[in-house]
Amino acid sequence: MGDKAGIPEATLSDFKKKFCGSEKNLLAQNVCYRTDLWETCRQQDLVWSSPHVFNCKAGEGKPMTNQKSSGRCWLFACLNVLRVPVAKHFKLDEMEFSQNYLFFWDKVERANYLLDVFIDISKKGENPEGRLMSHLLHNPVDDGGQWDMLVNVVEKHGLVPKACFPDAFSAEASLRMGRMINNKMREFCMCLHRMVNDKKSDEEIAAEKTKMLEEIYRMCSISLGMPPDTITWEFYDNEKKYQKIGPIKPIDFYKQHIKPLSNLEDMICIVNDPRPENTYNKLYTVEYLNNMTSARTVLYINQPIQVLKDLALASIREGQAVWFGCDVGKFFSRKPGILDLNIINTDLVFGTSLLGMNKAERLQYGDSLMTHAMVLTATHVEDEKKTVRWRVENSWGDADGDKGFITMTDDWFSEFVYEVVVDKKHVPSEILDVLKQTPVVLPAWDPMGALAVEPEVGRVSKL
Repeated sequence: MGDKAGIPEATLSDFKKKFCGSEKNLLAQNVCYRTDLWETCRQQDLVWSSPHVFNCKAGEGKPMTNQKSSGRCWLFACLNVLRVPVAKHFKLDEMEFSQNYLFFWDKVERANYLLDVFIDISKKGENPEGRLMSHLLHNPVDDGGQWDMLVNVVEKHGLVPKACFPDAFSAEASLRMGRMINNKMREFCMCLHRMVNDKKSDEEIAAEKTKMLEEIYRMCSISLGMPPDTITWEFYDNEKKYQKIGPIKPIDFYKQHIKPLSNLEDMICIVNDPRPENTYNKLYTVEYLNNMTSARTVLYINQPIQVLKDLALASIREGQAVWFGCDVGKFFSRKPGILDLNIINTDLVFGTSLLGMNKAERLQYGDSLMTHAMVLTATHVEDEKKTVRWRVENSWGDADGDKGFITMTDDWFSEFVYEVVVDKKHVPSEILDVLKQTPVVLPAWDPMGALAVEPEVGRVSKL
């Protein structure tokens, strides 16, 4: 290469001269070379002025949960919402459902769904070089998920207390199991694609698909344990009285003891997608976003962000915590547990802002999407209706924040919260009527198809 290749030497010399001419840059370099960048950029006065105190609270469960090195946040958030009325009903100081149980069934059901999808798109002429199949093969059986996918699994397979099916090692550290399953799913896609191209009969393809699914079932059973067909739940309530439920099937346990207290099928998913092409008061879905064949479709009612806040507030005021999805990696100081647009001051340290795009632009240009699901358990309200900050129950253990709880500012909510799930009784009729529409189908790779998957530690999520 010649001397003129790349950046001109004069330009680089000018950059260096300007950098070295600033004592602030040299100080920032000295500090950032040795420390975590976000710790350096943390605005300390906001830590002192961000109290974990709220004047409007829903119920909260114990103990603080920990998804560990897995992308199961969406499962944890759902079960953390469900356990509150259950603990109250059964007079329990602590209550936790088995996340491992739902994790197992989601893996197996999602594999079955995707095998069906692979057959379908192969018949439509898709190939691995095309964008659709390439997208679906990137991380086929992801740890993460969406709300309607939760409803699918629970309504078919039920729930069990954690004491009846505790976490396996591969539930808490799912990377190796996930890689094995994805390896097999890509191989299976190849085989099914070739069978379709070779004009094999539907019966031959179906028989081969069943063999493939049995392999996935075996891998999950070895890694996570075999889910129980029946359970017996024995416990002491907070009055020290012995209680027993069962023997009972998990689906019957859910329908008889949990669903009357909290009905997942009554919950509605409201999203905020401000991109100009995706108008409000419309119903949306994402192509091939599901985890169960012939099951409930993932549906989004698109609304302005203030509607999401109003519905969340209405739910909390009635004592119901709220499942929500957000981009947790933005402007988050983990140790004090604060989500705040000003908490990470990159302008002070680096001389540049990370808020150069608005919410719609971040979606359009790939800078943001939903990465994590948590629970809203409280909010601080001024003048009866103005929300100032929100209390968030995370699932990363109790080491950070307020014993695992996070404070989120209302401005952060506006920019990085993408969906909330509330009981339909809180939703105005004109918004519920949107569900009668034929949904607009977004492509499989659209950012609104992102799965809540952010792990606590130990691995990097696909998002």
